[in-house]
Parts: sequence; structure tokens; C-alpha cells
Amino acid sequence: MSARSVVLAFPFALVMVAGAAAQHFPVTLEHVYGSTTIEAAPKRIVTWGWGNEDAVLALGVVPVGIPFQSYGGGEDGIQPWLEEVLAAAGGEPPTVLPNTGEPPFEQIAALEPDLIIAAFSGITQDQYALLSGIAPTIAYSGDAYSATWQEVTTTVGAALGKPDEAAALIAETGQFLADEVAKYPDVPGTTFAGFNDFDGAIAVYDALDARMKFLTGLGLVLAPSVEELSPHDGKFIFSLSYEVFDTLTSDILLTYYEDQAPLDEFLTRPYVKAMPQIEKGALAALVGTENVAAVSPPSALSLRWGFPQYIDVIAKAASAAKAQ
Repeated sequence: MSARSVVLAFPFALVMVAGAAAQHFPVTLEHVYGSTTIEAAPKRIVTWGWGNEDAVLALGVVPVGIPFQSYGGGEDGIQPWLEEVLAAAGGEPPTVLPNTGEPPFEQIAALEPDLIIAAFSGITQDQYALLSGIAPTIAYSGDAYSATWQEVTTTVGAALGKPDEAAALIAETGQFLADEVAKYPDVPGTTFAGFNDFDGAIAVYDALDARMKFLTGLGLVLAPSVEELSPHDGKFIFSLSYEVFDTLTSDILLTYYEDQAPLDEFLTRPYVKAMPQIEKGALAALVGTENVAAVSPPSALSLRWGFPQYIDVIAKAASAAKAQ
């Protein structure tokens, strides 16, 4: 099976034409492990990491191989927004790679790719070297798992020879987000802190986290308390003991839970009940594995699927915060 241009049934006006933009080669892309030159339009693409296949599909190309996504992907490892696009594309679906902690090099090589895209991933330099021995490989730039959905889309667009289409996709998705946010006037300017109850402590999402970057890009403000409490160690989360949870001050609190039951239990704890945000009802809790996966982090595809519910949850918390 080879990658192919398709017309996808997106709810926005983005149509790919077979062979379009093939004149954009060769192209050289910089990343954390150096640079990669793509000499001609790739025909057999394998993705690894998170959301890379979303950008490839959103730009009208079906990869030959994609990673098994255990979070939100169900038994087949394919998330619902991908299932919808693949169903619309028709033809042979991509091979879903084994659910492994590191790239399954033999299985990837067996697909005979001419390009491997891991623009949002955490591949090591050794893994990059092995993947590059199979096909030209695009690694991440900056910190692992930190690129925004716009950066991933731009990188993938360049790799596919479709920079103009990528720019259009970003613009149209950005307008979709702006239109959704505009429905909720209490959201812009609201300060927020994202957290989860994890391993006997409060895990706070730091400014590097892609989900936090996404929300600040929508006009919300990461609470100053996050900056003040952060150890600034280059990681996406840091821990607070339950005893100092109340130092995490903000207009709203934001959390993610796979199921309602553990959230309900968490909310019964005295130190949680005493949080001003909780007392006001200013907790934005996104519940459900697929719902959380759609924004963790988001992509141009997953946002269409999951953002309306996400912003509604945030808006209700913001309204509660400003009502008192």
C-alpha cells in the first residue's frame, strides 16, 4: 500500500488534489538531532509518536503505518477522529504498529517507508539513528512532546510538499477555535491551573505542557501561581503535596479524568473541598478517555471532534468563577 492523496469529508473547506505541490522538493527540515532532507514527494509514510498521523491525514495523505494509540484508541488503537477520516478516505487502511514503548523497528522496516514522521514524539538519538537507517526521519524540535499542533502541522506540511495547504489548515482550524471561544465571553482572560491527582500528590501541568500552551493560545492565562511554584526543571509536570494544594491559586482549576468515579472520590477529600475554586464550582473537569485524548495534546483533526465539549466545560467553570 502506498500513501495517496484523497478528498476527505472534513467539516471545513479543505480539499487535496493528487500530485499538488510536488514542486516543493527537495526540502530540508531542522530538528533536535540535526536536519533531514526529503528529495521527492514521499509515497510511503510511517508516523510515530502522537498526532503526527492526524496532520498527515488532515493534509490528504493516508500513511502506510501509524502507531497504536492505547489512550483513546480502543481495541484497534485508532482514535475516533482518525476512524472517521479513514472511513471517508476509503481504500486500504494503514497498518497499526504494535503497542510498544519504543519504535518497532522491524515492523516499520517491513512497511518499506520512504519517510518517517515523529515530529511530536520523544524518540531518543539512538532511536532516531535506527529509524534514519530505514528511511529519512523527521524528529521533534525543541523539547520532546512539546510542539504545538500548529508546529506539527507546519512540519508535516513541509515534509509532504504541501506548505500552503498546511497554512490553510492552520488558519481554518484557528478560525474554528476562535468562533467556538467567542460563544463564551467569560473565557478570555480567565486564569487557570491544570492538575491531576497522581501517585499520592497533586501533579501540576507546567507551562511547557502542550495542553497548557494550547489554552493560553486561546486567550486564557496560565495562573501566576504555576510559575511561582514551578521548579523550572524542563519537565511538563511538577508535584505538590496535598497539604499545600491551596497554594495553587487561579480563577479556575482544570483536570482530566478517564472515568467519573475517581473524580467523585477526589472531590470528597477535605483539602479539595476547601479549595476556593472548588467551593465556587470553578472546576473544569474533562471526563472520558476519548474526550481527554482529543486535547492531550490536540491536533487539527481531534480539535474538530473534541473541542466544542472541552471549551464548554471550561466556560462553565469560568462563569462560576466570575459569578462570585
